[in-house]
This record gives sequence, structure tokens and C-alpha cells, in this order.
Amino acid sequence: MGDALVVGLDAGGTRTRAVLASAADGRPLGEGVAGPGNALTVPVPQLTEHLVEAIAQAVPVSDRPRVTAVAGGFAGAAGTADEPGRVNARTALTEALRRLGIPPRGIRICSDIEAAFAAAPDAPADGLALVAGTGAVAMRITARRCEKTVGGDGWLLGDDGGGFWIGREAVRVALRMADRRGDDTALAALVGRELGVLEEVLPEAVLSYEGESGARLPWSRAAREAYRRYVLPAVMGEPPVRLARFAPLVAGAARAGDALAGAILDEAAGHLADCVRALEPRPGEAVVATGGLLGPDGPLTVPLDRHLNALGLTAHWVPDGSRGAVALARLLHDADADAVPGTHPEKDQ
Repeated sequence: MGDALVVGLDAGGTRTRAVLASAADGRPLGEGVAGPGNALTVPVPQLTEHLVEAIAQAVPVSDRPRVTAVAGGFAGAAGTADEPGRVNARTALTEALRRLGIPPRGIRICSDIEAAFAAAPDAPADGLALVAGTGAVAMRITARRCEKTVGGDGWLLGDDGGGFWIGREAVRVALRMADRRGDDTALAALVGRELGVLEEVLPEAVLSYEGESGARLPWSRAAREAYRRYVLPAVMGEPPVRLARFAPLVAGAARAGDALAGAILDEAAGHLADCVRALEPRPGEAVVATGGLLGPDGPLTVPLDRHLNALGLTAHWVPDGSRGAVALARLLHDADADAVPGTHPEKDQ
């Protein structure tokens, strides 16, 4: 069994990533990437094709008989084994492996957050997971399974502190500035530029934002009224989740010293900390964080650390769930090391 291999899958809302690794030490040996892998929103036939594409890239044909275990972390696959997301993920993955001629002894289906939690050093079994991307959600993990979830209610009802929430706040403070309810902010011009309305429609606003010396000059009444007249329909004409694309503008403005942008990021981090606090953490308990807003360059990392430190917690960041999925596959391999060759039990834990 020294040559045994495992496959870990990180199947999220925008991509499906497969990693081939040594069962002995977890060393990565191959990688493949394909389309979205959300088990609730991607139809099973399409999800199957994405899994086939990603796994085929990661696992050479000659290595496929050596794969002993496959673990997949799927967005939309939280809950018990009979919930729709997990059923869809299991169906698609089983068919993908059949097509590729990969006969693992065990398959494990879990949520992408459970996989991300397992990506922390030593693949912890218990602790807290926090995700901050377009949305935001926190989980208590017990015995490598989700015990409790806080947040993650979607853009309409929740996800406070995520990318959508930050982007929406950027537009809101820009509109408040335009009708004089709020203070001046660089976000007004940045949002307008992103929407493509400033240079063509409001040249005066561009000049008032930058000026020849880079100083911010007062917007005229006409510029403010024109701004609202064009920005509102531009925003309303797009799917609401598109507001998340303004989150990087907030991060950039905050780095440049814009007070309102900085306040948005601090409030967002506070919302994330509230999710963690609702899980009743113990001081020093493991917190594994992932998502585009966190990590070494994430705009919420520093303010979140401040909030978590007040709770006696420190976040450990992981880039995604692929490493955790590999760790879970290796555990499955170890548990099934004495299984009869050729059997194919479903390990939907």
C-alpha cells in the first residue's frame, strides 16, 4: 500500500479543484481544475462533467487503479447524508469515478467548509470554521462534522460582513454622499467609475474627485444629482449579487486612508466576529478561516484579528478546502487499509 494514492476535491461556487496526493504523506502529485461544483445549484449532469474534467487532469490514467480513497468538500452539501446537496454530490462523484475507471475503497462527501476546516495543520477534528467570501458563515465542527451553523443566510437575509454586504455598503455611502446625508468619500467616484458612468456622464465629478493636485474638491449640486440619476439605475439593472465586485474598491480606498471605507471594513469584521461569538467559543479554541476577504492579503484580516483577540481567539487561515479534502481522504484510506480489494463502500460521513 506504499504506492497508494488519494484524491481530494474542493468543489465551490466558481470552480472544482481536484488534487492527487500520496496516501502515505499527503504530498501533492497532480492537480486539475474545472467549472463550478455547488451541489445544490449545479445540475447533477453538469456537476458530473466538471468532476470528470478536474479529476482526469489530476490523475493520469496509469495511476487511477492506485487511488484508494476520494474525499470531496462540496458547496451546498451541508447537513445529513440524505439532504439534496449531499445526495447530488454523491451521485455525481460516483458516476465521475466510474467513467474514469477509479475504484476507490471509500468515498467521503462533506461540505466545503468542513473540508476547509480539515486543511488546518494536523487536520483538527473539533473547532470553529469561518468563511468570508461573497457571503459569510461560521460553523462549529465536532468530530469533523458540522454541529452548528451561524450566518450564511444569503444576500437578501444575511451574509453580513461578506463581499456582497461590503459592496452594498460602498454604494450606500456613495449615495449618502451624493444627497448630502453622508460625509465625503472616495467610494463615490470609485463606484461610479466601476459602473462606467463618470467619465462619459459626469466629467465634473471626476475633476472634483482628483483635481490636478490629487486633492478632493467639493462636488457641485448638479454633479450630485446627476450621480444619483445614473448610478441608481446602473445598480438596479444588474443581479444584486454583482454588488460584491465593489468590495475590492472598499479595500483600496481604506488603504488610501478613506475613513468611511475603513469603517465599512471594521463593521464587516465585527459581523464576522459576531458569527463566531454566537458559537460560544472557548478561549484558545481553534478557528480556521478561509475565503477571499481573509488571508495574508485579505482586507478583513487585520480588523478581524482585533475582534477575535478580544474573544481570546486567533484565526488560522487556509486558502481553500483542497488540502483538507486530501487529509480526509488519507484518514479514510487509513481506516480502510484492510478492506477487501474491489469493494466500493460509500463513506458519506
